Amino acid sequence: MPTKSESTYKSSYSQQKRRAAVIGSGLGGLAAAIRLAAGGIKTVLYEGLDELGGRAGVFTEDGYVFDRGPTVITAPEAVEELFLLAGKKMSDYVELLPVEPMYRLLWEDGTRFDYSADLDALTAEIRRVAPGDEAGYHEFYAYAKKVYDAGYTELCHVPFLHFWDMVKVAPQLLKLKAHVPVYKTVSRYFASDYLRQVFSFSSLLIGGNPFTASSIYTLIHPLERQWGVTFPKGGTHALVRALAKLFTDIGGEIRLGTPVAAIKTSNGRVTGVQDQKGAVDRFDLVVSNADVTYTYNELLRGEPAAKSKAKSLRGKRHSMSLFLLYFGTRKAYPGLLHHNVLFGARYRELLRDIFDKGVVSDDFSLYLHAPTLTDPSLAPSGCHSFYVLSPVPHLGHGRYDWERKAEAYADRVIDYLDERYMPGLRGDITVRRTFTPLDFESRYHAYQGSAFSLEPTLTQSAYFRVHNRDMQIGGLYFVGAGTHPGAGIPGVIGSAKATAAVILGEQAAPEAEPLGRLILGSN
Repeated sequence: MPTKSESTYKSSYSQQKRRAAVIGSGLGGLAAAIRLAAGGIKTVLYEGLDELGGRAGVFTEDGYVFDRGPTVITAPEAVEELFLLAGKKMSDYVELLPVEPMYRLLWEDGTRFDYSADLDALTAEIRRVAPGDEAGYHEFYAYAKKVYDAGYTELCHVPFLHFWDMVKVAPQLLKLKAHVPVYKTVSRYFASDYLRQVFSFSSLLIGGNPFTASSIYTLIHPLERQWGVTFPKGGTHALVRALAKLFTDIGGEIRLGTPVAAIKTSNGRVTGVQDQKGAVDRFDLVVSNADVTYTYNELLRGEPAAKSKAKSLRGKRHSMSLFLLYFGTRKAYPGLLHHNVLFGARYRELLRDIFDKGVVSDDFSLYLHAPTLTDPSLAPSGCHSFYVLSPVPHLGHGRYDWERKAEAYADRVIDYLDERYMPGLRGDITVRRTFTPLDFESRYHAYQGSAFSLEPTLTQSAYFRVHNRDMQIGGLYFVGAGTHPGAGIPGVIGSAKATAAVILGEQAAPEAEPLGRLILGSN
């Protein structure tokens, strides 16, 4: 929550004279822009696409509404804090609807597990599926809660700009066994293979392989236990629209459909940005919510100090990509909830194919989103909108011919769902659209088509991730999945808090101007 000083809206005159550009209107970019505007900095938000939200975009077809990307909203207090900083009430802008159980997990042998934020309901499921693991669960939660208190409450919003910052927390991380992968840690507490998957799969939601991602990401479970899972009425993009309105309400300016071609520098310091039409606007600082590798490779290609960083980023491990299939149907399907995780026959082996071998396998595990079970307004009356997500290798592993094979892959997914979970699906689909790693690469400038930027391994986290502030180029900052603390909605919004804290320093925020602007550009 904002501190007392943050809520007073008072700052120095010099702070009010500063101008900032934020590149990209993903949730991290919007959160950063709001914090800077609330802090008295004149802030302009550039979005190259003709819609706001980046990966959290939206499209409609024949009355069906489809969120393009993130659908699981956790840690709503991080969102609410943005409204409080601006002296507003979140409820005046967007309504968050509870989703309970949070997920339904299904296996091919018919096993089902309803993953609930309610302790009684959760332990009842554990007793039903793996009665011998109930005590292990309570031990796991006690461990994960310690990780949550340290990794999220204490460190998530703290920028790691210097190696000493990492050294100071290293003993704490070692004590929590942060070097041990998520799955191995979970396996210490559970004998059941089902529960090992239940309590390790969540690292995939931020692009991490449970068999290599740091056990620091076990914090996701207590975070979900504390706050539950919510869904914005009107879809995730309703939250995007709410944050954009908040930003303009407090004086921010949005330049939509205005791609940034270059971040301009002089003498090792940011001086402004140039859009694709050649127009240059001067800024005191630039915050990039664009893909971090793209930022150094392309937007800073004229800056000598960026070359070594660009080369280093190209050599790092990037997260997996995703295949997405959006479809609308004439009916609902019993046995499904809003959020469904469908495990295939292989777990470790499939993840090895995706992350290490770069193989697009014949089998898959899927996330199935059924938002109309919570908000029927997202489809025509009596109909339902869905999207299904399949983790796949990023493009750096070798080019699977997605352009030619995407529809065939979609057909395989539909046949699988029809056979096991959604009988009659193939004949009920009224609209469908695919989104492949090639689309991540072209639409979002995602390096290698990675869906979550850098893979969240221990050696690519905290200090070892792209810093919230560039240490060589003055006035250059980052928010989003590629910087600390990482991907996921709490992560990218947390990155905005860390980055804004660096920019604003110890100065409190002045009262923002009452009106902002939305400027429509063109590509």
